[in-house]
Amino acid sequence: MADWYLWAWILCSTMTLVVLRGSVLKRRKGNGISATRGESVRRVLAGNGECRSADGSDADVIVVGAGVAGSALAHTLGKDGRRVHVIERDLTEPDRIVGELLQPGGYLKLIELGLEDCVEEIEAQKVFGYALFKDGKHTRLSYPLENFHSDVSGRSFHNGRFIQRMREKAASLPNVRLEQGTVTSLLEEKGTIRGVQYKTKDGRELTAFAPLTIVCDGCFSNLRRSLCNPKVDVPSCFVGLVLENCHLPYSNHGHVILADPSPILFYPISSTEVRCLVDIPGQKVPSIANGEMTNYLKTIVAHQVFNCSYCCTFEHMALFIFVEVVLCSLHLNLYLLVSWIDNVLHM
Repeated sequence: MADWYLWAWILCSTMTLVVLRGSVLKRRKGNGISATRGESVRRVLAGNGECRSADGSDADVIVVGAGVAGSALAHTLGKDGRRVHVIERDLTEPDRIVGELLQPGGYLKLIELGLEDCVEEIEAQKVFGYALFKDGKHTRLSYPLENFHSDVSGRSFHNGRFIQRMREKAASLPNVRLEQGTVTSLLEEKGTIRGVQYKTKDGRELTAFAPLTIVCDGCFSNLRRSLCNPKVDVPSCFVGLVLENCHLPYSNHGHVILADPSPILFYPISSTEVRCLVDIPGQKVPSIANGEMTNYLKTIVAHQVFNCSYCCTFEHMALFIFVEVVLCSLHLNLYLLVSWIDNVLHM
């Protein structure tokens, strides 16, 4: 009889445990937490119903890259209350010749996102349109801004200064964590990206997990090939120079010379600096070391700038182009340079 009672007690206890376990699993499933996830992604339920990591290291969103897209996205998600972990390979100020002229539509989008102050305190210049030059003729095209506030216009600036302002804006939110590190791989589980593996600035290999991972780490991404197989066609390359204390024919305008074989661009990036961009066809950029770049700008570019209208202004810019490139390439013959400048000024 005692044995029968013992077996009955064991059976009832077992059934009770099964029922309790089933109830707990249903409750977890109802809250969106999988009971079968690995120990490396352990989570606990916070008091407000959000899914939180046990050690507080996980986020709602991982953003790979803190350029224009990554910083703006992190700030927007952070304002929405999301916990954002941004991983950027290099948090020093970038030195690039892309993304330096923000069109009026872009400025309106900054206002919409609450990021318009990112173009303040970086010597950004207002841009109201473009001037076009070709075969001795020119015209000016203004942005149609009549129906907008007087502050709405394009903005031109040093790209790196703008990026740093956006990073500061995103990092100012308490739920946005900005970290320097290189993401080496995406962590995938059953066809779903669960997070990333990355190397910190001091060389540690770490992992981070989040329900959503967004990769926006630019044209030099080492992750894109794992997501797609794009065919990249490079028809030409831009070569950039910074010209100091130059005055453009039209203030607060971008300038486009429709030259042969490709355009030449000028626009202000600060109160004392003008960016010159030369589009060079082909996939190979002329070498600076052996003088190919100097020769290209002297023989192909400079004389076409001279031949534009408003020659007085553009003559000085052509001189700046020549001097800048010769100095950079270290192929400087002072006697020939002085003679060439003297001849040009007395043409």
